[in-house]
Amino acid sequence: MLDFMREKESSWEKIKSSNLPVVIYGMGNGADKVIDEFNRLGIEIKGVTASDAFIRGQIFRGFKVKKLSEFEGEFIIAVAFASSIPEVMNHIYSLSEEYNVIVPVVPVFGDEIFNREFIEKYSEEIEKAYEAIEDESKCIYAGCLDFMFGGNLGALKSVTSDKDEIFNGIFKLNESENYLDLGAYKGDTVDELLHYSNGRYNSITAVEPDNKTFKKLCIHNEGLLNCENINKAIYSQSGVIHFDSAAGRQSTISDKGKEVESITVDDLNKPFSYIKMDVEGAEYEAIIGGKNVLRSFKPKLNIALYHRSKDVFRLPLLIKSINPDYKIHIRRHPYIPCWDMNLYCV
Repeated sequence: MLDFMREKESSWEKIKSSNLPVVIYGMGNGADKVIDEFNRLGIEIKGVTASDAFIRGQIFRGFKVKKLSEFEGEFIIAVAFASSIPEVMNHIYSLSEEYNVIVPVVPVFGDEIFNREFIEKYSEEIEKAYEAIEDESKCIYAGCLDFMFGGNLGALKSVTSDKDEIFNGIFKLNESENYLDLGAYKGDTVDELLHYSNGRYNSITAVEPDNKTFKKLCIHNEGLLNCENINKAIYSQSGVIHFDSAAGRQSTISDKGKEVESITVDDLNKPFSYIKMDVEGAEYEAIIGGKNVLRSFKPKLNIALYHRSKDVFRLPLLIKSINPDYKIHIRRHPYIPCWDMNLYCV
């Protein structure tokens, strides 16, 4: 195991060695992935639950979804859904005071699970990434990896901060930003820019590949000066790629789906001063397609670090390899599981 990590037993190992049955909390794509891994490991599943308000007699993976109060005996609750809603997160934290709650982490995209085999396979790269980030972020990085490995909610809560801390500190925005919003969605991160720059900026370029979402983005950005909306996918090269829009906000570049036009950051040919990148698992490719911009203009970077398991080491190492002058910070904002973990590079 890595010296900077406190957890020595994975969430899967904890559940397996307990010999207790498991109640799955959740009914979405994450729950599917968790159940698949439990089946592979031979872990007994007692049933499936959800918040009381969402239970309407559903059947999920062959189990009738029941209220938690309907389960008897001793069991482990495996949280298998994601939320940033304060009331929902508080409920999950409160459950951990009464029950044995573990969050077995599965990736948003890809098949590599952050387990013992993963750490052993990529220990050298993870160690290099740890050394590449700034000292004040090392404990945050270690805490995030501890949670992703061990599934302990206490580890997650200890490394959480709100966005004011980073945006009012080392990542201050100013009135002359040339902002590139990759994965602009419906305009929520345009609002974030306006909030932290006091409504002032030089230009906004908002890129969103999903047609339906793009229409909402255009409506949202209507009336903003020097704002360009681009209905394309961001990638490592320009051309045509496949885009699966079936997952809503988690729509992503895929080997299936409809064809969409792709473009690179470098192709946009602008002196960006701030780039936000949340492109649902294509961050690595998007960074490659922006090498010249990162080298020439060294824009501030705000990049999602949680979509694929390997992102925790390969994204910071890639950025450092492109421009060694970057100082790399990590922050983790309120979410269960370890979503909204971001690189902030200056």
